[in-house]
Amino acid sequence: MISLADIQEASRKLEGKILRTPLIRSPTFSKMADAEVYLKLENLQMGGSFKVRGASYKIQSYLSDLRGRGVIAASVGNHAQGVALAARAAGVAATIVMPVWSSLAKQEATRGYGARVQLQGGSLTESIEVAQKMAASCGQTFIHPYDDLEVMAGQGTIGIEILQDLPDPDYVLVPVGGGGLIGGIATAVKALRPGTEVIGVQAAACPSAREALKAKRPVQLEAIEEGSLADAIMVSRIGESNFPLLRDLVDEVAEVSEDQIASAMLLLLERKRILAEGAAAVPLAALLSTQLQLKRGSKVVLVISGGNVDSLLLDRVIRRGLVLNGRLMGLSLCIEDVPGSLQRLLATIAGQGANVVRIHHSREKRNLPLGQARVELELETRGFEHMEEIARALKGGGYRMKVK
Repeated sequence: MISLADIQEASRKLEGKILRTPLIRSPTFSKMADAEVYLKLENLQMGGSFKVRGASYKIQSYLSDLRGRGVIAASVGNHAQGVALAARAAGVAATIVMPVWSSLAKQEATRGYGARVQLQGGSLTESIEVAQKMAASCGQTFIHPYDDLEVMAGQGTIGIEILQDLPDPDYVLVPVGGGGLIGGIATAVKALRPGTEVIGVQAAACPSAREALKAKRPVQLEAIEEGSLADAIMVSRIGESNFPLLRDLVDEVAEVSEDQIASAMLLLLERKRILAEGAAAVPLAALLSTQLQLKRGSKVVLVISGGNVDSLLLDRVIRRGLVLNGRLMGLSLCIEDVPGSLQRLLATIAGQGANVVRIHHSREKRNLPLGQARVELELETRGFEHMEEIARALKGGGYRMKVK
């Protein structure tokens, strides 16, 4: 297990090699949560996530041995970029094994930082096994994404920075995947301020931390849901080195749904102009849920762990978040196929202050009576109450419709 002294040593070695990310207060989220809410913005870190901290400390700790041999790692994306950046800065060759389904954007970003990328493995666990075998056969040093003491100590420097900027937080909410991030942060926070509660947050689609706590040991989840927005924390087994810290130092572990994650990502983007990946948004999702019983007016720190979101995924997340928050309304209805009919429909909608985002008008739909046209609409709305007002106005105007 790591200690505060290990993390303090990591902090000294990392000075000037990583960014000290800001801790900012959010008036909006403070009001929404009835608390004093602060965001630790690791999405602004080099490589777009906290991962460069642990990777850099691992490499700096064994630098003289690594220069001639190089390092190898396995990752879905963030750890890959963190290792690639840290290795390039130290003048060390790096090879990254990524699952075959890893996003093209993350593959190219990793190559752009100077690493050699190999696509092997149908899961992160399989990619880790491949990388470990390659490291053993080639004499390279394997850098585990979370189950590694130096990596944990490097991630724990976030905890030191939080307490330097805000000495008296009541709660620190941290994403949980393999456990390296929360293990390091909890070690630092509990040593420096034992009264602060450290709360882990995981995706309900992959509850490996909760299952480990129930079983009192790390357990392998046999099946996890694929395609989670929080792919960076979809780890099916908590790390062996991380579990004792999770068990002894973490006060609670919460779970959040995909819908809650999408809503939190949209809130961060709209209210704070913060681009956070799904795994990084889970602390806000938990804070705004009903499952955490936090003291009113308490000081809460949310660790926004990264901001690496694929562009194509971002569009889907925004749309999903808008739908979940009553900001997009889909309608399907029939109108008479006569001049002025569509204009009258749109005038009714405009009278309710809704904005038409998409419209499709067709006379050729199946089962459509002669003299009728089908209109498919997507409207931008202010919320669920506004949606109900629009529906009432349309019904009052004699329209029969289906809300999609």
